[in-house]
Amino acid sequence: MHVHTLHPGTVPLLVSLPHDGSEIPDALAARMTPEARRAPDTDWHVARLYAFAREMGASVLVPRFSRYVVDLNRPPDDVSLYPGQNTTGLCPAVRFDGEPVYLPGQAPSADEVAERVETCWRPYHDALRGELDRLRAAHGRALLWEGHSIRGECPFLFAGRLPDLNLGTASGASCAPGLQARLEATLAAQADYDWVANGRFKGGYITRHYGDPAAGIDAVQLEISQRTYMDEASFAWDADRAGRLQPLLQRLLAAGLSA
Repeated sequence: MHVHTLHPGTVPLLVSLPHDGSEIPDALAARMTPEARRAPDTDWHVARLYAFAREMGASVLVPRFSRYVVDLNRPPDDVSLYPGQNTTGLCPAVRFDGEPVYLPGQAPSADEVAERVETCWRPYHDALRGELDRLRAAHGRALLWEGHSIRGECPFLFAGRLPDLNLGTASGASCAPGLQARLEATLAAQADYDWVANGRFKGGYITRHYGDPAAGIDAVQLEISQRTYMDEASFAWDADRAGRLQPLLQRLLAAGLSA
């Protein structure tokens, strides 16, 4: 079964978009609430937002299915990434608004979760690991860029308004200090968007698991507030907003490559 698409590139950069997928198989959708069938917690349009990355020579990895099928940015044992805080799991049973994903009695069993890990989660991670290893072998290093987006206000998950751009490096552990400094300098040099480093979002499982600067693999997550490039209510792409944001994203990727 085709569960992701890998576009191999020519520079030491892999853009991973683990929550871009929005497809939900019909048999599974039938077990979900009407609201969940719309896949509202998708990182909408991030593949389109980062389309320029392929022109830069980056590799891009894009999943097919919604995070409601399986969340590719959670550990396979589903240990919480943010202990003590509200979060959603490996096969989420609640949405970002705290409401249920499934109709009563329809949530997946442990065996079903394990099957989804094998059929969807593991192939994505095998592809990610393989491409990182290929890039590092070819270039001596590789940068993994985790592209994410989320509604700017999600009271169930975090208080208040999320900054426009949220850089996560596992509190500095997932990438070299010089790389983080270049990214922060790039963000500080612009005045259009507010930003934070290692605030509410410090990087998910992928950033934390694959980032190994001592071994030549830097990993960075950028969580973008969706208001910066789309309409949060309708999920519609906003070409004007996106067109203003994309040059900054391109400068960030370029800064990441300029080791």
